Amino acid sequence: MMTTILRLASPSDIELLFDIRTSVTQNHLSREQMHELGITADALSDAMRKAPCVWIAEWQQQAVGFVMVDHDEAELFALFVRPQHEGKGIGQILLQQAEAALFQRHEVIHLITDGDEAIRANGFYRRCGWNVTGAVDARDVRFEKRRARS
Repeated sequence: MMTTILRLASPSDIELLFDIRTSVTQNHLSREQMHELGITADALSDAMRKAPCVWIAEWQQQAVGFVMVDHDEAELFALFVRPQHEGKGIGQILLQQAEAALFQRHEVIHLITDGDEAIRANGFYRRCGWNVTGAVDARDVRFEKRRARS
């Protein structure tokens, strides 16, 4: 059985993160579109220096996905897996890492994604215990998850 290894990303991984992010087919953004949204190499580097916030999943020594959180906003900011590695449980491992990091500081965490039901991420988040709490705009929806009571 192949195992997925998670490691903390560093600023030297930024090109790799952009490569993974632009490899996806659903919810695709080009580097230019990300740049217009303020998602730049400098912004990612600054976030990584502030706090551990990005983890990379490696499968067979290859980077196949990543997750990024915003600790201050209690937000799962990004979770992407290369299309050829979908269905291997990598997204779930990344999601668990993000949830653990965010629940250390917050009772309720959230994410915003494309609300189109054809987008597979919506079903994935629901299966993992997230609930849609409303529309953000004409396209995007907000999901929330509450920390489990122990």
